[in-house]
Amino acid sequence: MAQRSDEVKAVEQVDKRLMVGGRWRDASGGATFAVEDPSTGEALCEVADASREDAFAALDAAAGAQASWAARAPRERGEILRRGFEILMERQDELALLMTLEMGKPLAEARGEIAYAAEFLRWFSEEAVRVSGGYATSPDGKSRFLIMKRPVGPSMLITPWNFPMAMGTRKIGPAVAAGCTMVLKPAQQTPLCALALAGILEEAGLPEGVLSVLPTTDPGGVTEPLLRDGRIRKVSFTGSTGVGRTLLEQSSEQVLRTSMELGGNAPFLVFGDADLDAAVEGAMQAKMRNIGEACTAANRFYVHESVAAEFSRRLGERMGALSVGRGTEDGVQVGPLIDARAREKVQRLVDDAVGRGARVVVGGEAAEGPGYFYRPTVLENVSQESDMYATEIFGPVAPVSVFSTDDEALSAANDTEYGLVSYVYTSDVTRALRVSEALETGMVGLNQGIVSNPAAPFGGVKHSGLGREGGTVGIEEFLDTKYVGIGGLGTV
Repeated sequence: MAQRSDEVKAVEQVDKRLMVGGRWRDASGGATFAVEDPSTGEALCEVADASREDAFAALDAAAGAQASWAARAPRERGEILRRGFEILMERQDELALLMTLEMGKPLAEARGEIAYAAEFLRWFSEEAVRVSGGYATSPDGKSRFLIMKRPVGPSMLITPWNFPMAMGTRKIGPAVAAGCTMVLKPAQQTPLCALALAGILEEAGLPEGVLSVLPTTDPGGVTEPLLRDGRIRKVSFTGSTGVGRTLLEQSSEQVLRTSMELGGNAPFLVFGDADLDAAVEGAMQAKMRNIGEACTAANRFYVHESVAAEFSRRLGERMGALSVGRGTEDGVQVGPLIDARAREKVQRLVDDAVGRGARVVVGGEAAEGPGYFYRPTVLENVSQESDMYATEIFGPVAPVSVFSTDDEALSAANDTEYGLVSYVYTSDVTRALRVSEALETGMVGLNQGIVSNPAAPFGGVKHSGLGREGGTVGIEEFLDTKYVGIGGLGTV
């Protein structure tokens, strides 16, 4: 009963209305929609359902507040983010429970995401005061170059359901630090974390007008008119490549600055000289973080023929020993997938691979009971022609194939339109550098299964996106560069 009481309290504490320009209000017309618990299939609550009218109210607020917000001292903007960081960490447990209820990941992992999310606020609180320009003499000595940085302006932020708090702070952090106002549209499946974050930033001192949050069941109807309006000057999106292409088309009309963190199809390479214990541990991290529902998740395992059988056996033992269940329960390590459609997709991909000759080492089927659970799965001898090698699995399935030569492994790894992240396990320094340079991805995990870090530039190449989030370059995505040429000074 105590657990149930905590769950009810976690949901009740969140304001379910829209935040428009820093003020809480019902959706125009009073529309709402249900938020579902993926571990039970039952509704947790109803939240306001934003419309086109609400979207333009949010845009009016963002455009109206932009000039005054940009004029605020960088230190002041940084201190707001720092206070937000502190509040997130103080409420880590209750926010983790909220995340588990609406998204499904186990509590321990949800706590980890809250800490990860908070770090983006801390990181960009420090970057806010480090935005700098430059001054230089022209090569002919006849003029001077003055380089200035200014906020790009009102920004549309669109976040996914799989990391509902961290993807919010990864975008809000640099936007606040740079001096941009924002309209945030969270995923329909997970609006509660975004609304909770908005309340925390309000408490931390974010002025009215700077942030609006618009949960909606009509994402296209809410975002497209704003992108075509002309007052939004930046769009930052994390989600599927298909939706990213659509947003790029819509953004082209007003020539908007864009950041696109899109789909992945990460290869995980294990060479014959790898530390196999470390490789299996890294595989567990790269595959099972967030139940496999991550763009950085290892999607294709290529293992050298000399260690493939042993690797598959060890990985199967580790995956098979994981506890599956509702994320709020003690000891649970694997929660549900986000919805029935996601589980059906995973099963279809597994069935296709098995039909093409793959062998199930462990798992391979949905778990019983309510909710959208799928058993952790390892497949070996997976054909390169299998659908899962061309599709982001987004589930707890590790398909293993065998390679003989380095060139064979690299060719297979790069044989995809995506290029977000790769993972490499080897003890040979020369091979490590050669392979890392040859992989066509924006990030490489070398002898490690996690690459995400607020202090590092996150992003991909090819169809995995444009721009970078985090690191020292993350704030640049929300800044314009202005050059002033100064004449009449002569030579020095």
